[in-house]
Amino acid sequence: MESQDLRKVGLKVTHPRMRILELLEAKASRHLTAEDIYRQLLDHGDEIGLATVYRVLTQFEAAGLVLKHNFEGGQAVYELDRGHHHDHMVDVDTGKIIEFESVEIEKLQQEIADRHGYILEEHSLVLYVRKKR
Repeated sequence: MESQDLRKVGLKVTHPRMRILELLEAKASRHLTAEDIYRQLLDHGDEIGLATVYRVLTQFEAAGLVLKHNFEGGQAVYELDRGHHHDHMVDVDTGKIIEFESVEIEKLQQEIADRHGYILEEHSLVLYVRKKR
């Protein structure tokens, strides 16, 4: 994502916005709390306050650049909206978030909505899991 992407959604290009966008793009885990982002900014010598991080994330969410997830028992996490649907599993012991896609689950959800006389507009599926022992 680049500065023109920010302008396209009506946001002015600022240093904090660009740095936060870069961190969200660079993270392999892709699910970061505002505090994670804040700490990483500090680690890289960026003096961007936590309140600014929250404000930018709220602006990004409103503009459709990021998705905010409130998984049970944890802090809100943010990920870039990459335009494709996926679901999540949350490891209840470690808090690790695992993304997955399943054609079968998507089809079944459509069928259930249809069976009840509804059109599925959108959905969120989160599985809370624990490693087998």
